Amino acid sequence: MNNKNKLLREYIKEAQLGKKAIGHFNISNIEGFWAVVLGAKNLNLPVIIGVSEGERDFIGVKEIAVIVKNYREYTGQAVFLNADHTYSFDRVKEVVDAGYDSVIFDGTELPLEENISITKKCVEYAKSVNPEILVEAEIGFIGKSSKLLDAVPDGVGRMTTPEEAKDFVISTGVDMLAPAVGNVHGMVKGGEPALNIPRIKEISEATNIPLVLHGASGNSADDIKGSINSGVAIVHINTELRVAYKNGLMISIQENPDEISPYKYLKGARIAMQKVVEEKLKLFNNL
Repeated sequence: MNNKNKLLREYIKEAQLGKKAIGHFNISNIEGFWAVVLGAKNLNLPVIIGVSEGERDFIGVKEIAVIVKNYREYTGQAVFLNADHTYSFDRVKEVVDAGYDSVIFDGTELPLEENISITKKCVEYAKSVNPEILVEAEIGFIGKSSKLLDAVPDGVGRMTTPEEAKDFVISTGVDMLAPAVGNVHGMVKGGEPALNIPRIKEISEATNIPLVLHGASGNSADDIKGSINSGVAIVHINTELRVAYKNGLMISIQENPDEISPYKYLKGARIAMQKVVEEKLKLFNNL
């Protein structure tokens, strides 16, 4: 996996043709960065690093863009950066100008017409700055939290229809779409709802663009494989990484209570996250 000039859209197309998916993993710090890139490197697979508004504000909007771009250029590893869940045009503009590889405008809580209008504005601006940037949008509310949940959040449940997905894509010109198909952001303690695999296939056929599965933490392997076989090209994982980070860090500190060097006790957190990354990438790529 050593092609500095190969575009993200090309990797996505290859994944679709092979009934595989690219893993998208959210990070908040440099330990997360290394967990993702080293996990993908070990398996020789492309990968997407995701940063939500809160995550990129913490790590640095421009700083993480420079880190990913420079790493990709000097290693040749296929690592890309996505601005996850972005809620306004101004914040979309910010990451487009910073050189991100892709961006998601999330207008799921807006009236549909307003979601369409702002999404279209985001697409037009992004393509005017960088014709190769990928713009994703969402229709259908699946919650907003990457936390451990006691129950499915209020408002989650109604699934995206093929008809509204098709109309949305035609009206906005987005490159990718994240529909509501039974998925939930975060992890439900009692178990995740089942994904509606037939609905995913219907939306894929209606829109003819790559679909993105958000909120995949906690979903069964069979559901994830079924979604990939039905048109999902990118799968998002965040909550499982956060749980692994916290648990790995706690174990590391408990086993080394007198250690005060962050680079030593944080290593346990990084290794725990990397294990999750590799397990998920194997699942997404039938390895």
